[in-house]
Amino acid sequence: MSESPVPGRGAADGGGRAAGAGMPSRRPRLDPLAVRRQLREEGLRARRSLSQNFLADPDVLQSTLDLTAPEPGCRILEVGPGLGILTGGLLDGGATVTAVELDRRLEERLARIHAGAIEAGALRLVWGDILDQSIAELMEPPYEVVANVPYHITSPILHRFLGRPPRPERLVLMLQREVAERISAAPGDMSYLSVFVQYHAAVRIAFPVPREAFEPAPDVESAVVEIRPIDPSGSRPRLSAQDEDEFWGLVQAGFRERRKKLHNVLSRQLPLPSTTVRGALAAAGIDGDRRPQTLSVEEWLALRVALGPLPEVIGR
Repeated sequence: MSESPVPGRGAADGGGRAAGAGMPSRRPRLDPLAVRRQLREEGLRARRSLSQNFLADPDVLQSTLDLTAPEPGCRILEVGPGLGILTGGLLDGGATVTAVELDRRLEERLARIHAGAIEAGALRLVWGDILDQSIAELMEPPYEVVANVPYHITSPILHRFLGRPPRPERLVLMLQREVAERISAAPGDMSYLSVFVQYHAAVRIAFPVPREAFEPAPDVESAVVEIRPIDPSGSRPRLSAQDEDEFWGLVQAGFRERRKKLHNVLSRQLPLPSTTVRGALAAAGIDGDRRPQTLSVEEWLALRVALGPLPEVIGR
């Protein structure tokens, strides 16, 4: 998804709006030879210490830029701009970009090649780890996120952007394909992370990315996903802070034994009588013999209501 390092900390590329009606007919085009030429000319090598893999496939880069469809006036937070090729495409589309890069050598290079955009106020470069940044200080809503997510911090990244404000209007993320499939899973293959993401947002896999698209090739395949946070004033209003804490305590309790029958799991994991658990499952219309991974987000929410207030001692 980006020419930046993929599995390493601070890698990303992409952003903007989904293509559709009202989008400009002429979108910025990327130089198909730019990635490999820049790697060769500047002697850049992926750093094992950062688990870096540079995305060098021009078709994937262009597909990401087409998906993001940057427009004049849109604000994009790009995590891990890497070589800055997609950054240039976002700027050419008229977006205002804040780019956070962990690799100091790449941050210094970006400052050099995009000096004009920085001087014009179209690009802001921030050196550091995205998880150490205050999003509220970085971005003013509305904004969108583009990130080539380091695989080992996928969950923290998703929790950071979806779990608390200011939430973006959209996220375009490069993820490990297995994780992309997990967060977009249907009931039957759900996990705690699936429930968390789908409670907050609608998610879809936009396109797969083969390992051969990177240099050097990683051990896993990737996928670009599009995540659109749900309007809290819509059909699923956001829970209060206390109710949400109890909701996640319930979901986490259920997934501690995800292959066991739900009534047995919750009777063991919740500090509640088994008769209370069975009654709540019946009230929510959920067969207690089902497994946790078969429940939809709506069923978990219904079960939370049926259980009533939960003790604070739910181990989380």
